[in-house]
Amino acid sequence: MVKAVVGANWGDEGKGKITDMMAETADIVIRFQGGANAGHTIVNHYGKFALHTLPSGVFYDHVTNIIGNGVALNIPVLMKELESLTQRLVPAPRLLVSDRAQIVMPYHILFDQYEEERLAGKSFGSTKSGIAPFYSDKYAKIGFQVSELFEERILAEKVERVCETKNVMLKYLYQKPLIDPAKLLETLHGYRDMIAPYVCDVSSFLDRALKEGKTILLEGQLGTLKDPDHGIYPMVTSSHTLAAFGAVGAGLPPYEIKEIVTVCKAYSSAVGAGAFVSEIFGDEADELRRRGGDGGEFGATTGRPRRMGWFDCVASKYGCRLQGTTDVAFTVLDVLGYLDEIPVCVGYEIDGEVTTEFPVTAKLDRAKPVLRKLPGWKTQIRGIKNYEELPENCRHYIEFIEEQIGYPITMVSNGPGRDDIIYRESALKKQD
Repeated sequence: MVKAVVGANWGDEGKGKITDMMAETADIVIRFQGGANAGHTIVNHYGKFALHTLPSGVFYDHVTNIIGNGVALNIPVLMKELESLTQRLVPAPRLLVSDRAQIVMPYHILFDQYEEERLAGKSFGSTKSGIAPFYSDKYAKIGFQVSELFEERILAEKVERVCETKNVMLKYLYQKPLIDPAKLLETLHGYRDMIAPYVCDVSSFLDRALKEGKTILLEGQLGTLKDPDHGIYPMVTSSHTLAAFGAVGAGLPPYEIKEIVTVCKAYSSAVGAGAFVSEIFGDEADELRRRGGDGGEFGATTGRPRRMGWFDCVASKYGCRLQGTTDVAFTVLDVLGYLDEIPVCVGYEIDGEVTTEFPVTAKLDRAKPVLRKLPGWKTQIRGIKNYEELPENCRHYIEFIEEQIGYPITMVSNGPGRDDIIYRESALKKQD
């Protein structure tokens, strides 16, 4: 059986914790898209970790962790992550890397930095991890697959050819130092030696696993609203953040994905530029940011303070629909316990009309939030294991949001730890 854990919104919803939790009963966990430009924060008995490339199943010795072909693979970053786990006494995980995964090259990171610098005030808010240049090259068919590291003649010829093109841009567009093909080839030889022990024909491995009845968990990065087709384009990432892409990015038949857990925060947050209708500012945002997450709302990769907002029913309903949600995991609910009233965005006012449908970016930029205030519960809810034991106003908040988005909330996270989770039987699930 194949399950997917994906994000409903702008990313940072708490997917790492949910994947880590679900990995306990999984055999395989796969990262299927994105790169080291975002992080999954996990808190368990080993400590607190921010994973950037490794799948969130690495804390279980029974799990095979896979980097799928859809991932932007930064090999030195992956190796550093592996080393950082073992340094903190985490057993070395079982890891496989697709021979069809493509490599983030050193010049991708440089080009990302140079382009953001060139665009200045009109930049896309990149994490400067090389992701956009990487995917540009992948689809321009000048990227480097892992398998090519082991074909010396092909590799050497391709390095020469690609450097010719890149050096024209470096010289005339960016006025930056040129790439030395010989040094780049040497770097790639180092990458080959690092990654060689993990390389595998992943789609064939997964085919056998499916035939053996294994449980496979797909782990997405970021969320629906950062998808290049269905998100807040152009302020999006460069890989598809939807569960549907899990089949492509891992090498699985699409019909095998039976369960899609879409993660929603109990409030909203975002890193980077782009439309964010329910955004709040000033002291109100600072207070929520300070209390949020585990140690505050700051990017797991960049450390940037996240933009804060109230729960957005319009965006979340849309996000769940595009993901094909079967279950919603509702996270960081415990953070809201300090509020007397909790605003919820239930609609957008655009050009004088109210809509509950998520619009295209041009209209989104003109949208104003329609807010409804719900009573707070003014108490700490960490440690509660049964849904019925939550304060009445807390349950009302969950049920109100479930009704607004139209997808069953079956998991409620009330703390950062692996065990801080409440399972509930949704009325929507019973109707299905």
